[in-house]
Amino acid sequence: MEFAVTDVPERERFEARDETGELAGVLTYQLTGTVVAYTHTRVEPAFEGKGAGSALARAAMDDARDRGRTVVPICPFVSGWLDKHPAYEPLVARSTRKIK
Repeated sequence: MEFAVTDVPERERFEARDETGELAGVLTYQLTGTVVAYTHTRVEPAFEGKGAGSALARAAMDDARDRGRTVVPICPFVSGWLDKHPAYEPLVARSTRKIK
């Protein structure tokens, strides 16, 4: 399933929508200067397991990279997603990553 993800800065969130425009999920954030904290990811029940969360995480991380931001992954989903996508590790504030 394909999702269109857009940043909605006035609501401090990214929104994922399906082909019909239905809201599939959101990833909220707080921005302070060049530091962005990803605080929560919510996927609507009808879209769970269909890639909406991953689409949100990827779009948010690509946005942070494109804007030269440092990421603080407060959201457990984003933190877990980052564990599976080490290419984004240079964007993450080091003190926020769990020790393995």
